[in-house]
Amino acid sequence: MRDDAALVLFSGGQDSATCLAWALDRFAHVETLGFDYGQRHRVELDVRDAFRAAVPSARLGPDHLLRLDALGAISDTALTREAEIAMGAEGLPNTFVPGRNIVFLTFAAALAYRRGLKHIVAGMCETDYSGYPDCRDDTIKALQVALNLGMERRFVLHTPLMWLTKGDTWRLAETLGGRALVDAVVEHTHTCYLGDRTHRHPWGYGCGTCPACDLRARGWQDFVSERL
Repeated sequence: MRDDAALVLFSGGQDSATCLAWALDRFAHVETLGFDYGQRHRVELDVRDAFRAAVPSARLGPDHLLRLDALGAISDTALTREAEIAMGAEGLPNTFVPGRNIVFLTFAAALAYRRGLKHIVAGMCETDYSGYPDCRDDTIKALQVALNLGMERRFVLHTPLMWLTKGDTWRLAETLGGRALVDAVVEHTHTCYLGDRTHRHPWGYGCGTCPACDLRARGWQDFVSERL
């Protein structure tokens, strides 16, 4: 396995885009991986190429896209169905797709195995998040152990945003690539759960009212307030 190469889980959202920039800053070779699982906001996949083009680098390698229709088929959530976003009876938002990150990282490790890539980078965060249990640091650490044992490899799972607020994530993007990278994140990433690309805000595109838009907007306000 190449110790200087990484695979980034790149959905097309703000967090994964920032993780891609983070990986390009650290590794000599970086590949990207997206998943089509029947998500309601599938438009996130459509902006991935534009963002990759906006961060030209000799270090940026191939992009991969895997279809995981089964995940969408077995999920009865507001991210895979036309349903109103709300809190569930168990205290989790109905945007939680059970097993999603576990499945994503398992497939990512299988691809990294074939491609000879040691490092896997993902945008899970336990600070500003919706309470998803598969975003927790303990989950990621446990999964790293399981993947390494099950594949007889020494993958390293990186989650550079784990302890950052959304405002911190904007600041990290600026640190990594200056205003050009911040502008690329604004223009060429998608976070809105409803898949709205018709409304343009200072922080990017989205409905402006769903939980993902609200979090992104509040993070942007935290970021820009330092400049006022």
